[in-house]
Amino acid sequence: MPPAAALLPWRRLVVPLLAVVSVPFVLPLALPFLLRSSSSRQPLSAARPLYAPGTCPYVDEAYACASNGRPDAAYTRWRWAPRRCRLPRFNATDFLATLRGKRLMLVGDSMNRNQFESLLCILREAIPDKTRMFETHGYRISKGRGYFVFKFVVINLTKTDKWNPWRRSVTVIIVILQDYDCTVEFVRSHFLVREGVRYNRQKNSNPILQIDRIDKSASRWRKVDVLVFNTGHWWTHGKTARGINYYKEGDMLYPQFDSTEAYRRALKTWARWIDKNMDPAKSVVFYRGYSTAHFRGGEWDSGGSCSGETEPTLRGAVIGSYPRKMRVVEEVIGRMRFPVRLLNVTKLTNFRKDGHPSVYGKAAAGKKVSRRKQDCSHWCLPGVPDAWNELIYASLVLEPKPRSWKHH
Repeated sequence: MPPAAALLPWRRLVVPLLAVVSVPFVLPLALPFLLRSSSSRQPLSAARPLYAPGTCPYVDEAYACASNGRPDAAYTRWRWAPRRCRLPRFNATDFLATLRGKRLMLVGDSMNRNQFESLLCILREAIPDKTRMFETHGYRISKGRGYFVFKFVVINLTKTDKWNPWRRSVTVIIVILQDYDCTVEFVRSHFLVREGVRYNRQKNSNPILQIDRIDKSASRWRKVDVLVFNTGHWWTHGKTARGINYYKEGDMLYPQFDSTEAYRRALKTWARWIDKNMDPAKSVVFYRGYSTAHFRGGEWDSGGSCSGETEPTLRGAVIGSYPRKMRVVEEVIGRMRFPVRLLNVTKLTNFRKDGHPSVYGKAAAGKKVSRRKQDCSHWCLPGVPDAWNELIYASLVLEPKPRSWKHH
């Protein structure tokens, strides 16, 4: 088997991690290294997630499926296992050590907030004193707030009692072994480019998207050590998909514009900003690709359903056609100067029809399930986003680090 790093050519090739390792499959968490046994399904009995359901205070109600009454638990026990390379065993303590003195920021829509909450829960498991992990502004995680900063100031102390014969007393020597002093942050940016409004003659406001201007939150992105971007979830909804009097470039508001082309131009705007403002000697930038939804019989607002799914698709049904927007992502990133690391999770998520909140995304009016609109695009936690964070960890471990990191 070739070295693991040779199988992960993120740096200049637009060959995403999950495409390099051939046909994927899923594997229970308890069996992380049996990567060649792709033809058989492994037992779930000894498997366990990276954190127990219901134990992490940072999971939004919408993703807390077990707390909302979901009766099965198998969806928490699957780990992504590519066939032809071995991912390093996830180690939350090592992840924190890698981030010592650094900032990791996720920027994007609610799918990235889903991943952000997963990462908080994973890293929390490595902290004996949970009070040493806190949101710096005192905010509670909620859908209404678009900016969070969690700080990890974890100090492990070793106390040594040393006898001092001259003073005939015991001197207590305290050695600070670890002080992570790192932050994990989330910045909401639905499109990575600027949202705005226009007013008609009646002074009524209508939303627009300025695809040639970077999002206002970009001022927060500078000088961040690890950035994880995404956009895509909102490009399939309403005005964004129809493109009528919505997309704007310069002073031109297009009466009608194709949403895929708008997506391409928006990503190019983001790419230009990254190339101009980020230094690969100081920072690592990830772009996480499209996450598969599993609506049956309609979309999120038209009766689409994924209820009753308790098992992943272990073989057979894969994506009918590769999403057009992922081809756009590969095209844009392939032409960038900055070596963005593409996390292509499209195939990975396609297998996980069992992982969505479905009817278990809400506990309302004394009931543990919501039968109205089902959520078949976001993910239960623990669950699929944990695998995305394992891939980020693998990249940071296996890929060369920025030059400036070696001095820390």
